[in-house]
Amino acid sequence: MASPSPAVSLPKANTTFCLDLLKQLSDEDKTANIFFSPFSISSALAMVMLGAGGNTASQISEVLCFMEKQQPPPPGEIVSEKPSAMQSQMNTRLQMQTQIQQSTRLPKYLLECLKNRDSEDDVHAKFSKLLETLNNPDVPYNLSVANRLYGEQTFQFLEGFLAGTKKHYNAELESLDFNSNAEEARVKINSWVEKKTQDKIKDLLASGVVDSATVLVLVNAIYFKGNWDQQFEEDSTIDADFRLNKNDTKPVKMMRQKSKFSFATIPEANCKILEMPYEGKDLSMLILLPNDIEDDTTGLEKLEKELTYEKFVEWTRPDLMGQTEIEVRLPRFKMEETYDMNDVLKSMGMVDAFDLTKSDFSGMSPATNLVLSKVVHKAFVEVNEEGTEAAAATAAVISERFIMIPEVFIADHPFLFFIRHNTEKSVLFAGRFCSPV
Repeated sequence: MASPSPAVSLPKANTTFCLDLLKQLSDEDKTANIFFSPFSISSALAMVMLGAGGNTASQISEVLCFMEKQQPPPPGEIVSEKPSAMQSQMNTRLQMQTQIQQSTRLPKYLLECLKNRDSEDDVHAKFSKLLETLNNPDVPYNLSVANRLYGEQTFQFLEGFLAGTKKHYNAELESLDFNSNAEEARVKINSWVEKKTQDKIKDLLASGVVDSATVLVLVNAIYFKGNWDQQFEEDSTIDADFRLNKNDTKPVKMMRQKSKFSFATIPEANCKILEMPYEGKDLSMLILLPNDIEDDTTGLEKLEKELTYEKFVEWTRPDLMGQTEIEVRLPRFKMEETYDMNDVLKSMGMVDAFDLTKSDFSGMSPATNLVLSKVVHKAFVEVNEEGTEAAAATAAVISERFIMIPEVFIADHPFLFFIRHNTEKSVLFAGRFCSPV
């Protein structure tokens, strides 16, 4: 086993996870529209991680990029299979801690000490601070993030887990009767999500997602509505063709304006980047547009391949993106996307949580047969002349299972876009616009 990896900052973790997930979803369908909230998914899974132990917790942490990924050794370097004495000691200590957590009834404060060894720097405390910043009511836009737990009324949860989710994620537990009335519970959860997202996210949990074996549903809902700092004039919007690829087009309503924006040209990726701030300038939409369609699909393959956390940060540096008088043409668009995240997360390395024979949720409950049965994510965005409205929700369902020049920026072809909180450097939403609906 390798030595423990260093923790990373939350903005870096969330952005890296965002780009990893964007690539994963892109690989599944090269021409599909994509829209999701990496922050919503991270928040929900971080709550799951709060109740996980052993490899289950490690895999969630690695997929969410909370720890620095181990770099492979240089080519030709011989790697010893035998761990060093120090690594052996650390492995033994970690195994003992896991065994203690699983097999004894230690006092709660001792369990907490073992679990939160880096209490001040741990990822949950960082989420807590970020959530407090994002839910600031004194801003000229509407941004709200809400978390909630729904537990089977007959099921026993550890007090430490409930205290942790309340402290760090402001997530209260509401008891529901999944055992004998799962459908009523589902309707109630969906109603809460709908309310928290201003009626934009409906039916987050489809029929059958929760059943009599469900013991816990963790939900994160995020909603954003902001006006552009420089709004488009509706009278300037025209009918135009949007190029889907080298051969096909679709009609679109193309918004137009000429204003000063932060703008950069990235020769290495053959693309342009435009930053369009929302009123108050705490949040911006960053649009990455290839100069032209060069491949046989949408023209985004090169850009998606090139895009890493380091390049994202480098390309969007304020000193690199100078203020430029620029003519902007941007399609008016609306997207609503739903993702069953199980297979996606498994392919990214989060395997044990979904496997009854390997899952470890010992920090959540004394029960030993808990498994993560479903992670569902749904997101909505509307971009128009006034600004942007976006919402997303993620639900993680835990079940008890029995073993079974002026410059021009003309976005008339596919592009990537990100809605970022600028002061916190956190990407709240990410998307790929390939085709008008």
